[in-house]
Amino acid sequence: MKSAPDHLIHAAFDPVTLAIPFFVLAVILEVLLGRFGKAKSNYETRDTLTSLTLGLGSTFSGLLTFGVPFAASLWLYQHRLFDIPMTAIWAWVAIFFLEDATYYWFHRIAHERRFWWASHVNHHSSQHYNLSTALRQTWTGGVAGTWALWLPLAFVGFPPAMIAIQKGISLVYQFWIHTETIGRMPRWFEAVFNTPSHHRVHHARNPVYLDRNYAGILIIWDKLFGTFQPELDAERPRYGLVRNLGDFNILRAVFHEWIGIGRDLVRQPRHALGWLFGPPGWSPDGSRETSAQLKAEWAGRHGPTAPPAPSAAPAVEPARP
Repeated sequence: MKSAPDHLIHAAFDPVTLAIPFFVLAVILEVLLGRFGKAKSNYETRDTLTSLTLGLGSTFSGLLTFGVPFAASLWLYQHRLFDIPMTAIWAWVAIFFLEDATYYWFHRIAHERRFWWASHVNHHSSQHYNLSTALRQTWTGGVAGTWALWLPLAFVGFPPAMIAIQKGISLVYQFWIHTETIGRMPRWFEAVFNTPSHHRVHHARNPVYLDRNYAGILIIWDKLFGTFQPELDAERPRYGLVRNLGDFNILRAVFHEWIGIGRDLVRQPRHALGWLFGPPGWSPDGSRETSAQLKAEWAGRHGPTAPPAPSAAPAVEPARP
């Protein structure tokens, strides 16, 4: 067992905490730009309050469940394969790519397997798309165990403090892409990084957009693993869930999918594996619709290929009407 000094275990700063003033100012600015007609900014008071409450609740739930993932990460780091120096530039470059790839697979699993979708669904429950939507974070991710995907990084030898900082940087980056105020970024940026345009696709419930663009910072993972979908001028994103909740009940937003899983398990326990780990919308008799079925139906109506993406998008488009 290898010991480690405290600065490798406990992060000296939290990027998310440092960014909170920026989050607040950015939301206020987006609201004002929309209010004065300078940009597209669609806010609804109850929806925004729900987003803020979900964000606050996520912070408290994270504190309650922090101990288990921290202990697991620390134990694996004490049995690490290599000693990776936190002061080396190459180590930060490596953790940037490795953590971002880890986030991609976490995010993909959280959409494609119902058990983990239950802990992520509240992030997609808003029918609006603005900076406050970014604050709709999970309350049950700690229980769902999604943190386990980052444990191999500690076992390889990345200090837990380093992993925590990079995860925070990723979350801070992802805040600004939850907006309709920004159209498209320069083409070279859109080709490499996750952007508001790419993430609008991810949050859309249009069949052609379902289960696409899982990226954290780099969109290259979606292009590499076949889940990339550009935003189409002919298909304006519609936001929310395939079947929207229809109210602003906080507890329903957080727990409705968990409750649905429980009901299905009680009703048909012999199909437990399917109810838990099948794709959202799976049912043994096919009476419900999965994303794959919805996409196939859409393709049947519109042809096997999607409408073409814009061929020459400007560096930054004006806000869409």
